Amino acid sequence: MNSRCFFLYLFLFSLFFTSCFEDNDDNGASASEINDFVWKGMNAAYLYKQEISDLDNDRFNDSDEYASYLNNYNSPEDLFESLIHERDNIDKFSLIIDNYIELEQYLSGVSLSNGLNYGLVYLPNSNNEIFGYVRYVNNGSAADLANINRGDIFRSIDGVLLSVDNYSDLLSQEIYTVNFANYFNNDTEDINDDTIELNGINIELQKVPLVKNPVHHYSTLDYSSGKIGYLMYNQFISNYDDYLKTIFSEFKSNSIDELILDLRYNPGGSINSAIVLASLITGQFENEVFNTEQWNNDIQNYWINNNPEYLINRFTTFQSSLNLGRVFILTTRSSASASELIINCLKPYINVVQIGTTTYGKYQASVTLYDSENFSNQNVNRTHSYALQPLVLKTLNVNGVTDYYNGINPDYEYEERAFDMGQVGDLNEPMLNFTLDIIDSRISLDLKTELFEYIDDNLKFDFLEREMYIDSKEIVKFYEK
Repeated sequence: MNSRCFFLYLFLFSLFFTSCFEDNDDNGASASEINDFVWKGMNAAYLYKQEISDLDNDRFNDSDEYASYLNNYNSPEDLFESLIHERDNIDKFSLIIDNYIELEQYLSGVSLSNGLNYGLVYLPNSNNEIFGYVRYVNNGSAADLANINRGDIFRSIDGVLLSVDNYSDLLSQEIYTVNFANYFNNDTEDINDDTIELNGINIELQKVPLVKNPVHHYSTLDYSSGKIGYLMYNQFISNYDDYLKTIFSEFKSNSIDELILDLRYNPGGSINSAIVLASLITGQFENEVFNTEQWNNDIQNYWINNNPEYLINRFTTFQSSLNLGRVFILTTRSSASASELIINCLKPYINVVQIGTTTYGKYQASVTLYDSENFSNQNVNRTHSYALQPLVLKTLNVNGVTDYYNGINPDYEYEERAFDMGQVGDLNEPMLNFTLDIIDSRISLDLKTELFEYIDDNLKFDFLEREMYIDSKEIVKFYEK
């Protein structure tokens, strides 16, 4: 949906709701200003509104009852959590934020980070002890300056051995010391005899505001099958859309025959950026349906009755579009949201060959709601800095496919080996090399290589973790026109 029209709808809806109580304004009822914002924002936009009786439009008879309800909660966070639908199973992602400046920085590619991007898996022969392996480090980060590299192993934090019970507390700290280790596989394929031993290398890292370029690596590979474009893209950030177009212009000028899109560490991001990337891969489907959106009943019915086109996102085309009929996409359990959107929405149009492990399983998107008359970031209430990031829509591909709770399964299963990571973009990097063998038809479909059980990754500690969102930066233009 065009985000400007979405906020216009919320503006009209909020006026309607406010009018329901205006005759009772003289009753002297008072309510928490922030709680009032939380309830009205969730009532207007929350995807699962119909599942929460407290969000019914006729929930309150008058402003006194409404004020009493709001004042029953000790904090905005308590009220917000009471309005979430099945937090453990369905809505794991809606957030309330007490400082929207930090949120805006994150959405533009700036976050509090030490630059260490890692995966966490069980220690061989253990169902409690875990270890971490470095997937990559961000350029210019504390981890980069400390010469930490992809493939490094760590076993402890601040001298405490990592386990499923303590890793969240240890790795969420702003400053901590990483205790590195060596991995010994004893030259066998069986991981049950593998050992991990601390090696005495200890590095203190501090999280600071860091600008993260989501394009970690791209190159044109000269291979026996021809020229292959390779792109490791680690977050969908609209600020970098033009950079993506430049990269694809280079791919196009190099006359690549195939494209490998590496999303194995990509937690998602902007839907608009996903449309840009999909349109750069293709180009031959201009104005065809990329995805449709399903909102709560109030919003959905409004657009169906007034202009159904606002529920549709369409492919576009660029001078740098490649017009490919096939793409190879690398995934892990860390691939989520907009990464899955790319896979799901390209499948009806071209041959999507997914390689790696099953994705995370997130098909809902959110939007930032501010405490303003229309929930946009214009004329925001300056007495506080709260904002909401609730789920507001589900994404469906042109065939109506959605609700992939358990993730999207790969065509070719391949799991990264913590003890043999290789260098990103190198022809001998194991997962890339595996993909090149598939392109050369040297791999059978029945190969299964699961070794380690995924526990978690550094994305757990990111601001939005695994979010997919609609952009609202055009709202100012809409209200100024």
